Amino acid sequence: MKIAAIVGSTRKESFNLKLAHFMKERYVDQFEFDILEIGHLPFYNQDEEMTPTAEVLEFKKNVADADAVLWVTPEYNGTITSAMKNAIDWLSRVDQVMIGKPSWIVGASMGALGTVKAQSHLRDILFAPGLSSPILPGNEVLIGSVHEKVDENGYLADEGTIDFLDTTVENVRPWLEKQAAVRN
Repeated sequence: MKIAAIVGSTRKESFNLKLAHFMKERYVDQFEFDILEIGHLPFYNQDEEMTPTAEVLEFKKNVADADAVLWVTPEYNGTITSAMKNAIDWLSRVDQVMIGKPSWIVGASMGALGTVKAQSHLRDILFAPGLSSPILPGNEVLIGSVHEKVDENGYLADEGTIDFLDTTVENVRPWLEKQAAVRN
């Protein structure tokens, strides 16, 4: 199953980027993760949506070719990042490659509540008419105090958190497979 992973942080040492790489390595036997770069996307502009840049076209094609999207979101000022919102705006227009494509959301932050507000906002956005992306409820991955749950290289090392992530994957995988089968 091919998963397009979209990481909301553009920071090189982002905990969320490292979480995406951790998941790519840990679940390599279950998913083919393609971690997509969004920092290079131009700002969405309706005047340019019919003639997007090559970067936008490639980004949209990678999402269209995936069976599902993994959104790996940090929380900035209680919501998703501007880079993630910009990527979503491109996906929601013209060919609307997200319609019906299942989404899965995870996120990590140094705060105690993880990315609860950002994930709530992201779910609302993904239900918008130009996206209409289904999400399996009850499988939120909100990694709070992430800086205390990583090794010296910034990769997830807390066994309780890893066990929880494993359980979530066990729950989400069959649902994603069923969604992909319905779409194909």
